[in-house]
Amino acid sequence: MDLWPLAVHFALVVFLAVAMVALSYVLGQRHQEKATGQPYESGIQVTGSARGRLSVDFYLVALLFVIFDLEVAFLFSWAIAARDLGWDGYGGLLVFVGILVVGLIYEWRRGALDWGWTPGAGERARAARAASRRALAEGLGGPRSRASRKVEGSVH
Repeated sequence: MDLWPLAVHFALVVFLAVAMVALSYVLGQRHQEKATGQPYESGIQVTGSARGRLSVDFYLVALLFVIFDLEVAFLFSWAIAARDLGWDGYGGLLVFVGILVVGLIYEWRRGALDWGWTPGAGERARAARAASRRALAEGLGGPRSRASRKVEGSVH
């Protein structure tokens, strides 16, 4: 098995990469002006810190997008091979989509897709805060923490 074409290709890729970096170093401009180190976003002046906090809703929606975007990739690959897979492939597709629909319904019922006010959102938020306060009051609540407090209480 001849590997010389692969070796030549690899050597050319490495040579081109090194040549581009070297040329940009040799021909590149070097200047130290005040604006050089400043961030630049599409011509808009920076108004605050880039370290601002975002709502967790943004991250949750991004995560759900990735999950359901991968679903589309699997559906496209199934669509390409649909005739070869036959009815067994179709059944597998239905199981796959069914599991994703169940996941979507679960996320929907948990409120992961709700932005803003929804009926009952205030009550759920108050219940979650109360549960959090109870857990903190109980030492992050669990049987082990209560037992350890009893032991600590008897030692002192």
